[in-house]
Amino acid sequence: MNISLSRIILFGKDVEGLKSFYIQHFNFKLVEEISGEWVVLNAGQTEIAFHKIGGDFINESDEPFRADSNTKLVFNIDSDLSVFRENLLQLGVALRDIKSFPGFNYLLCDGEDPEGNVFQLSQKLNNV
Repeated sequence: MNISLSRIILFGKDVEGLKSFYIQHFNFKLVEEISGEWVVLNAGQTEIAFHKIGGDFINESDEPFRADSNTKLVFNIDSDLSVFRENLLQLGVALRDIKSFPGFNYLLCDGEDPEGNVFQLSQKLNNV
């Protein structure tokens, strides 16, 4: 038996805003959509879906919704992380500093989408 992860579903208030963020900044492609309720994006080997959270779980005020989750989405990039990070910062994306760890052949940078979902950008370094 083989089991594989095919889709991650996150709940949010502004499905359209999340769709726009990931299409604009990560160039993900739209797979399917129910306007304002549900969106699925191709994020490489796994799809990422955003589902409108039920009204019982959010404050209907004008305050932005903030995710309360211990999940981190990790996206591998095949280009220079520092350049990609700088471009995202100029577009107003919330990002932390680039970090690395001894013996771990990757550069890493954490960030947040507009609803506070934490993501990490990961660039594999060439073995020297």
